[in-house]
Amino acid sequence: MDHGRLGGRRDGGAEDGRVSDTKQALVVRGGWFGHEPVEATEEFIPFLESNGFQVRIEESPEVYADAAYMATVDLVLQTMTMSTIEMDEFLGLRAAIEAGTGMAGWHGGIADSYRNTSQYLQMIGGQFAEHPGKHPSERNGNGDQSDNYVPYTIEITDLGRQHEITAGIEDFDLVSEQYWVLHDDYNDVLATTTQAARPWDPWNRPITSPAVWTRQWGKGRIFVCTPGHHVDILRNPNVRTIIERGLLWASR
Repeated sequence: MDHGRLGGRRDGGAEDGRVSDTKQALVVRGGWFGHEPVEATEEFIPFLESNGFQVRIEESPEVYADAAYMATVDLVLQTMTMSTIEMDEFLGLRAAIEAGTGMAGWHGGIADSYRNTSQYLQMIGGQFAEHPGKHPSERNGNGDQSDNYVPYTIEITDLGRQHEITAGIEDFDLVSEQYWVLHDDYNDVLATTTQAARPWDPWNRPITSPAVWTRQWGKGRIFVCTPGHHVDILRNPNVRTIIERGLLWASR
């Protein structure tokens, strides 16, 4: 835990015990090191602090089981690729979101978390399936992450052109992991990306996946952005703008 950024529990004020002038953000980070969970979240913590949030950092989802604390949280920023979550932890997170806590994240830190907990996948609305890579002849052959870096386009949807998270952002290109996402129709999709059917692929037609989406769960808002494999992608001006707006949008 980063004790220097521990937002204390708020007392007094509103009838529910919350004080409206100080917002609370909980950053939960960890899981697979390849997604740089510490470095990635550090990119956005100053932004949250500059927008009036007290930030608490935890290195596991155990905090989700603390119902009294979670009731004070306005925003959960999670970067926890794969890993596992205990049922009491998940139920605590879900209860907080249903009561109005927002949740946001990017890439595998939110869309590839807790693969064994189906209720989490339902709540988030999308699950990473694959990031199809380069032609086999172009790969290093040693499992290097760059084998999966391909050029692709993020396309803003009609809804996205009107939504406060993506308004004013035009379609843009990236070279990184392109997420193929299993998803459902409850998502409000703000941007998509289309995986081509290439001669070496086993599928025979293009596949379009959501790249940026929002989702209402109870009283809470959920925001997901699939670009964000490494810090360099998070520093892309379009990706950074989308995430920063998404954090503020999702907050209670």
